[in-house]
Amino acid sequence: MRQHVLVQGAPQAPAREEAHEGVRTPEGAPVPVPRGVPVLERAVRDVMRTSLVTVAAGETVLAAWELLERSGARHLPVVLPDGRCAGLLDRAEVAVVCAAPAVSLSRRYARDLVRCRRCAVVHHGDAVGRAVAVMDANGCDALPVVGDDGTLTGLLTAADVVTALAGRGPGVLPGAGAQPPYPYPVVPGLPPRRDDRVPPVP
Repeated sequence: MRQHVLVQGAPQAPAREEAHEGVRTPEGAPVPVPRGVPVLERAVRDVMRTSLVTVAAGETVLAAWELLERSGARHLPVVLPDGRCAGLLDRAEVAVVCAAPAVSLSRRYARDLVRCRRCAVVHHGDAVGRAVAVMDANGCDALPVVGDDGTLTGLLTAADVVTALAGRGPGVLPGAGAQPPYPYPVVPGLPPRRDDRVPPVP
């Protein structure tokens, strides 16, 4: 049985009220960001999350749903063997597909869900303001972030921009590793998701 959980990246350090913020690149080298630089003028690499879970393009839709459930993620990048991003799956989209009979789901793959649509991406050196404009133009709230070689290096969501505006760093998903994004560290699986939701009042 193949191991299909792909966890990448390390959590970024939270913003601090100092002369510089300690932000780390995918290679692990600190990048000084002058205090007072507006969030929309910062590079995407300074705001994006590198703690994320991805799914291989050849994995089944059921595997994609399991990753979303066990990690609690809202978005799941679909990654090709060469490290490029084939597209981005949304939790609601995968949930709708998974309403089909289980027998048919075993023959549907993550790549099938992103095959016939354009994947909007941003470069990690682009300004956050440009990324926000791309989100607005495409009607989406998350963008895969690519490096100079075109491979996936992180994910930028609208929530990450709001978090940066609030002076905090991006959140960390359960099971996220502390290794650089490429090559992917492969782990056997994620821990079961804890349900901390408060039950509705009767």
